Amino acid sequence: MRLKYFFNFGICLSTGGFVAAQLNLSDGFLNFTTPAFSVALVKDSQTLYSLRPAGSTFDFIPGDMMSKRSSNGQYHLGDLTFRARKVGSTAWISGDTSTTRKKLTALSASGGTLAAANLSPTLPSSSLLNVTRRWVVQNNVLQLLFDVTNSQTTAVEIGALGMPLEFNNIFTDRTAAQVNTLCSLFDPYIGQDAGYVQVTPLLGTLPPLVVAPVGSSPLEGWRFLPESTSADPFYQSQTFEGLYEWQFHTLAYAQNEWASVTPWNAATSATLQPGQTRTYGVQFLVAPSIRNIESTVRSANRPIAAGVPGYILPLDQVGKLFLNYSSAVQTIAVSPSGALTWASNSDAKTAGWVGYSITPQTWGRARLSITYADGTLQTVHYYVTKSATQALGDLGNFLTTSQWFNSTTDPFLRSPSVISYDRQVNAVVKDDPRAWIPGLSDEAGAGSWLAATMKQYAQPNAAEVAKLEQFATKILWGSIQNPSATAEGSQTRNCEEGTALPQPENQQSFNVTFQSVYFYQPALVSSYAYPTSINWGNWWSWNQAASFATDRAYDYVHVTAAYWALYRVARNYPSLVSLKTWQWYINQAVLTVVTMTSGSVGYADDGLMGETVIWMLLNDLKREGLTANATLVETRMKARETIWAKERYPFGSEMAWDSTGQEGVYAWATYFNDTTTATNALNSILAYQPLIAHWGYNGNARRYWDNIYGGKLQRIERQIHHYGSGLNALPLITAFEASPTDYYLLRVGYGGLSGPLSNIDQGGFASASFHSFADTLAWDAYSGDYGPNFSGHSMGIGTFIVNHPDFPPSLESRYSNLQQIWF
Repeated sequence: MRLKYFFNFGICLSTGGFVAAQLNLSDGFLNFTTPAFSVALVKDSQTLYSLRPAGSTFDFIPGDMMSKRSSNGQYHLGDLTFRARKVGSTAWISGDTSTTRKKLTALSASGGTLAAANLSPTLPSSSLLNVTRRWVVQNNVLQLLFDVTNSQTTAVEIGALGMPLEFNNIFTDRTAAQVNTLCSLFDPYIGQDAGYVQVTPLLGTLPPLVVAPVGSSPLEGWRFLPESTSADPFYQSQTFEGLYEWQFHTLAYAQNEWASVTPWNAATSATLQPGQTRTYGVQFLVAPSIRNIESTVRSANRPIAAGVPGYILPLDQVGKLFLNYSSAVQTIAVSPSGALTWASNSDAKTAGWVGYSITPQTWGRARLSITYADGTLQTVHYYVTKSATQALGDLGNFLTTSQWFNSTTDPFLRSPSVISYDRQVNAVVKDDPRAWIPGLSDEAGAGSWLAATMKQYAQPNAAEVAKLEQFATKILWGSIQNPSATAEGSQTRNCEEGTALPQPENQQSFNVTFQSVYFYQPALVSSYAYPTSINWGNWWSWNQAASFATDRAYDYVHVTAAYWALYRVARNYPSLVSLKTWQWYINQAVLTVVTMTSGSVGYADDGLMGETVIWMLLNDLKREGLTANATLVETRMKARETIWAKERYPFGSEMAWDSTGQEGVYAWATYFNDTTTATNALNSILAYQPLIAHWGYNGNARRYWDNIYGGKLQRIERQIHHYGSGLNALPLITAFEASPTDYYLLRVGYGGLSGPLSNIDQGGFASASFHSFADTLAWDAYSGDYGPNFSGHSMGIGTFIVNHPDFPPSLESRYSNLQQIWF
C-alpha cells in the first residue's frame, strides 16, 4: 500500500507530549564483556543500551536513537510493568518503571552478577511489590532477572507482570543500507514455558538473537506497548512499528482490556505470601543462523515443536506434531474442548523426538497444552479450516454472490464487479474515504476481484466464470482500464466494451490502469449520495483527476493476473468461456505488462507484489509459440533486473521499508541467473518470515501498516497473514525446489502458502488480515487486499516429496484425495 503524504495524516493516537529526558545518558554507561556479548547499560537506569554479539559490530539495541527515546514513558529493555492486588481486593494497583524515572542506586555486584539495583525509586509509593533487577552471567549465558518480593503483611496476587523488549526496529531517518545493516525485527513464540522471542537482523545472514525463559518465566502473553507517537522517531508509524512486552502473567488484562476476546493462552496470576520472593527472567542466546534458531532453543533445554506440514489444518486432513524435550510428555489438553484429537505415533526417526497425529475436529482457533513430567507447560497454536477444496469453493461463491455488485445507476462504472465487502455489517463497501477501497483498484480495491479470478485458475466454476467474464470485458477493460487513455493519464474514459487490440509492438495502444474508478467530487456526480457520516477531508479522498491517475505499477500486476487467470480457464476449460477467446485474454495480459513498463508508470522498476504471475505469463507465451510477445515481455523484465543487479538492496517500494519487492526481485534474478541478487532477496525474506509453532506467526511475513490503507480497524500493528505471507512464500518454495535438502525453506514457505486459507471464514468471506493485538485477536471486517495473498497461495501451493532426516513420510492433501508426501 501507498505511503503518499505519510507524515501528513494522523494514523496514531498520541498518548501525550514528552517531558525532559530522564535516562540521563550524559551520566555514562556500565560496560561489560561476557562470553557471548559486549554489553552496555545506562548507568543511572541500568537499562540496556547496547548488546553486540562477541566479535561483531552489529547491535541489537537502538543506542544511536536512545537520545531521542530517553523520556519518561518510553520503554527500554530492563523495564518492568505489573498489576497486583492484595488477596481479597478487586482493584489492581499498577507499577511501571518507565513512567517516572529516577536515578537508581547500584547494589553491590559480585560473582556472576554484572549489575543490580532495586527498582523502588521508579515505582509508585503505592506499589505492593518490591523488585530487584539483576544482570548476571550464569554458565556463560547472559541473563536478566527480576526478584519480585511481596513487601506487604498480607498475601499479594500478581495479575500481570511484563518485561518490555526494545530492539532496533527503528527505520526512521535511515537509508536503505542503514536499515538493512543496522536493524532487526522480532517475533514471539507465545508458547508459555516453551516460549521465546527471536530477533533477526534484516540482512538475513547475521546471527540472530534468541530470548528464552529462565526457570519458570512463561511467555504467556504478548502486549503492544503504548507510547507517545508525536515526535521523532515517530513511534507506531510505518518507520517504527513499536515495541512489545513479554508477559509472564496476564490475568489482570484478561479481566479488563481483553475481556471480550479469547487470549492466546489461559490467563494466570501468581500469589506471593508476605515476604515471599519469586524470580522471573530471560536469557540471551546467539544462534549461528536463522535456520538454527530451533536448535539453539533446544540446546538451552527448552521444548521445541515441529508441526507437519504446519499449524493450519483443513478438517479433512491429519497433521503430525513432533516434540523434543528432555522431560517426558505427561498430559495433553486442547482448548476449545474437542477442537483437536491426537494419538501418539512412532514416526520420529531420531532420538529425542516424540510424535503425535493431530486430527482437527472443529473450525477455528485451537490450542494444544502439553505438560511435561517436570511441570513445564508448552502450548502449540493451530487454526482449523474447512477442507481446502471446500474453503475455495466457499470463497468463490461468496465473492461472486455476496460481493457481486450489480447496479444500473452507479455513476462510477463499477457494475458488474466483485467489490470490497464489510463483514461486520454484511454489505458491500460502496463508499469509503479511501477512494481505492470502493474504487476497484489498488490492493484494497482490486483484492476481491483478484481473488475471484485467481480462484478460477485454481478451481474453475462455470457460474463464477460467467460472471467474471462480464466483469473482465465490461469493467476491467472499459472502466478500470481505459481504452482511450494514455499512460501519461487521462480524465476521460470510454465505457463501451473494448475491441481486440493490435499486437503489443504497436505502442500507440495502452492498457492503462486507473488508481480508482471511484472518487469524491460531488459536483461531477450530483445525483450520487455520498454518506455525510464520512470525513472526506483527508488526502485519500481523491477527486476524479487523482483517481484516474495511471502511474502506479502495482495496479497493473493485479489486472495482468486477472487476464492471465481467465486465459488459463479459457485455454484449459474452453467450454466455460463464451465472451472472449483465450487469445484475447493472454493478449490483454501482455498489453498490460507492456504498458506498465512503457516508461510512464511509477514504481515499474521496483519489485511488485504478485508479479510472479508475469513469470508464469512469460512461460505460457513461450509454450504457446507467441515468440514476439514472449521476447517483448522478457526484454522488459531483463531491463528491470539489470537495474536490480547493480543494487545491494533492490527492494524499494512506496514505503520506507517493505516486504513486497523481494518476491519479484527473486523471481527475475533467478530467471536471468543472477545468483547474487536472488540470494540477497531470499535472505531478506528469511529475516522477516519466521518459523514458529503458532499458526498466526508461522510463515507470516512482516506487515504492520496496511490496515491503515485497507482495513476497517485502522492502526499500525503486526498483521497476521496479510498478503506478505502468500507472496513471500513463493521465493521460499522456489528456492527449496532448487535446494531440496533445505527443509527450513519448505517449512516456512508452506506456512506462508497455507496462511491464506485461515483468512476464509465458514461462510466464504476472506478477511485481509488478523489483528494480533491482545485486546482484539480477530479478523478485520474488510475484505481489503486479501487478493494478493490468495494469488501467492494459488501460484505456489503444491505437493512436495522429501526424505527428512528426523521425520518420516506423512500423508497430507490440500485439494483432493491424492496424498501429499511431506516428511
